[in-house]
Amino acid sequence: MNFEHIPVLLNECIDGLNIKKGGVYADCTLGGGGHSSHIASLIGAEGTLVGIDRDADAIEAASQRLKDYTNVKYVKDNFSNIKNIAHELGIEKFDGFLLDLGVSSHQLNEADRGFSHNHNAPLDMRMDQSAPLSAYMVVNEYTQAELTRIIKDYGEERWAKRIAEFIINERKVKPVETTFELVSIIKKAIPKGARSDGPHPAKRTFQAIRIEVNNELGILEDTVRDMTDLLKPGGRICIITFHSLEDRIIKNVFRELEDPCTCPRDFPVCVCGKKPQLKVITRKPILPSKEETEENRRAHSAKLRIAEKL
Repeated sequence: MNFEHIPVLLNECIDGLNIKKGGVYADCTLGGGGHSSHIASLIGAEGTLVGIDRDADAIEAASQRLKDYTNVKYVKDNFSNIKNIAHELGIEKFDGFLLDLGVSSHQLNEADRGFSHNHNAPLDMRMDQSAPLSAYMVVNEYTQAELTRIIKDYGEERWAKRIAEFIINERKVKPVETTFELVSIIKKAIPKGARSDGPHPAKRTFQAIRIEVNNELGILEDTVRDMTDLLKPGGRICIITFHSLEDRIIKNVFRELEDPCTCPRDFPVCVCGKKPQLKVITRKPILPSKEETEENRRAHSAKLRIAEKL
């Protein structure tokens, strides 16, 4: 199995994690193991790296890539279950967490997974192929209002209402079963003038459905809070996002954990008793270099934010 994965912002992540020899780290989005291979080599045999992914293909590919390292524990799970994962592995505290959000190059390139608008495949888009909700169900069972909401909110698509309406009309005739059938509906819904420039007309809708299927945004805030609880003082969280909705959630939760005080601003002293838990290291996100974006198209919209446990 060819699990093609070029790690994004690799040096910036490794620097940002401030890796200690013998430390305990979790790569919460293992993918092809690109970031993990560097972490595993830096922590040494006495360290521990927990590699988490909900995609069985990723676990298999990464375990092949990292087969020479004896310090890696593989977990097929959703990173939102980090507290359970830590408990089951008997790990009390971590020195660092890395999250590389979004869909992997492998998932996009694996035609039969249904993630890409460029390959014809059954509508699926599940990162965990044992999960109950698929893209087919979203497209064929959600109401017009629900489809409009997710395409507008998660895809930031200005033609969301029209696309939802066209999907509903089409599925009255027959279910929408494949990615190319969905692409065809989206192209009909978006006026020709609006299709002539910018990204592929189906890109935003596909992104929106994928986020819904995998609950990608719903799990982020609680996960960051759980990881903060599990960090040792001085431990770091590094999170790479790929679109503005993810980035906003991470920025806001970091900010809240840095300054959780809920007292009115004119109070002379804090009486709410809420103590800062994190120090934000990156006031502005770290962006990939021009060279990296030229070499790796996936890096184009990447943003890295880093915070440290107090």
